[in-house]
Amino acid sequence: MKSLTRLALAVFCIGFLASCSSVRVVSDYDQKADFNNYKSYAFYKTGIDKAQISDLDKKRILRAIEAEMGSRGFVKSDKPDMLISIFTKERERVDVYNNNFGWGPGWGWGPAWAWGPGWGWGGNNVSTSTEGSLYIDVIDANKKELVWQGRGIGTLNNTNNIEKKEQRIREFVSQILEKYPPQMAVATN
Repeated sequence: MKSLTRLALAVFCIGFLASCSSVRVVSDYDQKADFNNYKSYAFYKTGIDKAQISDLDKKRILRAIEAEMGSRGFVKSDKPDMLISIFTKERERVDVYNNNFGWGPGWGWGPAWAWGPGWGWGGNNVSTSTEGSLYIDVIDANKKELVWQGRGIGTLNNTNNIEKKEQRIREFVSQILEKYPPQMAVATN
């Protein structure tokens, strides 16, 4: 019973830490693009339609992008300077934590019992989580060329709590768009 309690506590702690984990962000851009010329945007429907996530999550992501872009002074337009597209990737992550200890040679079976010479206890704790990447692409609307791409990588919480899901999506989008426009472009103002 104690080992079951320890296992439950370990899984809870891992889940809690994963839910608090930050988003790792990387970005890349075309150094020849003049980001100071981009003032308005529209969503690139063709690219967004290809994103393999639910339509509800797409709406959440697009609303979060609209809020971030609006707070930075960009306006949504029918004749935009830039197009914004998204796509996602996800993978199941499996972590195995080994907490065996003991001494001497022995034979083992199962997570808690060992047979043969020696003594000890232990086992493996296994946790799974979904790690996802959200890509936000900025495309020059006139040239139809990618000029900036930001990617956020982090643990996605498989939750039924809609507020937590929306908060996590806003966190992803906010941290990705912190890198836009590139610092090089801001310095040339």
